[in-house]
Amino acid sequence: MKKNIEMQPNPLVQYLNKPTGEFTKADLIKYIEDNDIEMINFRYVAEDGRLKCLNFVINSKEHLDNILSTGERVDGSSLFSHIEAGESDLYVIPRFRTAFLNPFSEIPTLDLLCSFFDAAGNPYEGAPEYVLKKAHDALQQRTGYQFEAMGELEYYVISEEEKLFEASDQKNYHEAEPFAKWGCFRREAMLAVAQCGGNIKYGHSEVGNFTQKGQVYEQNEIEFQPTPLEEAADQLIIAKWVIRELAYQYGVTVTFAPKITVGKAGSGLHIHTRLTKDGKNVMTESGELSNIAKRAIAGFLDLAPSLTAFGNTNPTSYLRLVPNQEAPTNICWGDRNRSVLVRVPLGWRESINMSAIANPLEKDDPVDFSERQTVEFRSPDGSADIYLLLAGLTVAARHGLEMEKGLEYAKKTYVDVDIFDKEHQHKLNQLDHLPASCIESAHRLEEQKTIYKADNVFPESLLNTRIKQLKDFEDQNLRQEIEKNPDKILDLVNKYFHV
Repeated sequence: MKKNIEMQPNPLVQYLNKPTGEFTKADLIKYIEDNDIEMINFRYVAEDGRLKCLNFVINSKEHLDNILSTGERVDGSSLFSHIEAGESDLYVIPRFRTAFLNPFSEIPTLDLLCSFFDAAGNPYEGAPEYVLKKAHDALQQRTGYQFEAMGELEYYVISEEEKLFEASDQKNYHEAEPFAKWGCFRREAMLAVAQCGGNIKYGHSEVGNFTQKGQVYEQNEIEFQPTPLEEAADQLIIAKWVIRELAYQYGVTVTFAPKITVGKAGSGLHIHTRLTKDGKNVMTESGELSNIAKRAIAGFLDLAPSLTAFGNTNPTSYLRLVPNQEAPTNICWGDRNRSVLVRVPLGWRESINMSAIANPLEKDDPVDFSERQTVEFRSPDGSADIYLLLAGLTVAARHGLEMEKGLEYAKKTYVDVDIFDKEHQHKLNQLDHLPASCIESAHRLEEQKTIYKADNVFPESLLNTRIKQLKDFEDQNLRQEIEKNPDKILDLVNKYFHV
């Protein structure tokens, strides 16, 4: 444990010599006193998915203790549309494990993510982070499994065009400087996210690269490590904030928008998941994908149409989810197959020691890395409501584990071919498809609403609000109307630029 802490980029972990999950109020007060912290920021995510902020100037130790102990009141009706103004007050209470040193504030400041509580002092049922907690609690109570997740966060950096070392259009995958221009930005963002508690796997440039109206659009990705569910959501929320804040300081803009223009790669938010028990990954068994994993996949596929209500939340989402492109549209799964909705990526299941082959001086001992196996859900994008999306996937995993014919459904929806190849058209015709619009997504959520409400995980009012929001886009024919009109698509992208 000590070695892990010594290499931790989070300054609080380093100073307190303990992991974030063990942080107490006394720990935070000690850090604040010893490091001359002058301000506290409360941060929380409301209905629009953005990270809100409430600032406090610390004026005494008693004041600091009071802030951390009792939180503060906020106007819930301004944060959630399904809260009536007459009963709008909510409490925001800090979660100590989320504390981080603000990397951007010139004033030494400690930030904490908060949970919402109602007037009676109970967790607010409709708060996104509490819905996620309820989903995870229900999964653990009903199945005995824990859920871990991580995201692949894709984004575009948009800057003025320059003619030096121009990159090839749509061929920017893992490109390096000087052909990729924003690696320095990505690395700085990665370090800041890690210092804020993010458990990052790696970063790289992505496929998308093009020039439009004198501006260069360069796509990048930061991918995280699988981590306990609630932490996975928190770090994605913080990462989006860090990337935007850093872009503002650089004087460039970034977007997580799912679609930029015709014929160019959109940005997704692929989610990798795994079930564990007693700290052990249960997605594999004897070197093969386990039946537990296949049942979870069945649940993901069965609820996939309605999961778009949380993972694909504006009309530009459905300009990315179009047939015959890399983003999935058909409800199926497969191994290492990028035309499917749920992909089982390479998982180091072979016992061959590849490192010993590459490095002859190393011992050729068998190595078991099977715990790294995940299952990837590929339809979500940057418009996703991250807490609700992960809550929905957790509900789906539990649903799959409890499905009477889950394994049979998994077998039926497995594909090991390119389903867009003409010779496999018969397989394509057997598959259900994802919604093609926000309105269709709303209808699919209505059809499957009962599953999300089970065990009081998703409140009825939250689901009804989301259904209404999706229907209000009135986009049932939008794809056909504008998909070949770059100017209209650009207008739509600009409208939903800051997803």
